[in-house]
Amino acid sequence: MSPLPAPSPTRRLALYTLVVCVLAVAAAVVSFVQGSFLGVVWVLLAGLSSNMTWYYVKREKARRAAGADVSR
Repeated sequence: MSPLPAPSPTRRLALYTLVVCVLAVAAAVVSFVQGSFLGVVWVLLAGLSSNMTWYYVKREKARRAAGADVSR
């Protein structure tokens, strides 16, 4: 018996995109500190992955809410 239920694919995708967002922010900071304007690309990637994270989180909440309504 595992202590936590297995995460759904949507939840797993949200976690992956969150990790990508954090890594992209770190890469942007390092890039700007080194004086490279390549950090702009990292900032754009961080924004994209942040939006993807929110999308997957909202999608999972909506799926759970729909599942709760069906079980009534």
